[in-house]
Amino acid sequence: MKHTISLFDLPAPRQNWIAVASAEHARRGCAVPQQGFMQVCHGKCAPLKRVQPGDRVAYYAPTVTLGGKDRLQSFVSIGLVQPGVPYAFDMGGGFVPFRRDVVYVPAQEAAITPLLDSFEFVQDRTRWGYSFRFGLFKVSDADMRLIANAMQADAGLLYLA
Repeated sequence: MKHTISLFDLPAPRQNWIAVASAEHARRGCAVPQQGFMQVCHGKCAPLKRVQPGDRVAYYAPTVTLGGKDRLQSFVSIGLVQPGVPYAFDMGGGFVPFRRDVVYVPAQEAAITPLLDSFEFVQDRTRWGYSFRFGLFKVSDADMRLIANAMQADAGLLYLA
């Protein structure tokens, strides 16, 4: 059984991250309760080392499928990074990406478009997608709260209250 974070385990200050993946891949990470995980940047380890236990992560999906033309542009999951370090996971077929454990909170998928004018990280509305090209980037507490509210996630479970 995996360790889950209690209020007393959380480091301060917590950071907030947006991870980018297709909805199909992001949904796979939160499909099994209490066995959630995150993978970023096609399974690279280095970006996951920047993420720490207690940090919040929201997954943004530009498309439904990897490389697909099936545009989604929505946040699909949100949760808390668990204790531990990135670890390799054999998905078969020679693909061994790195993961971190995450406990996802119940949430509804939410379109990004209605939020764009309120985000602090969006400097230029005409180029709002630029930050997402990095696959993983930090955002403010205010931006994470905005995402959590749009997803109807319990802010208390994310220690945002």
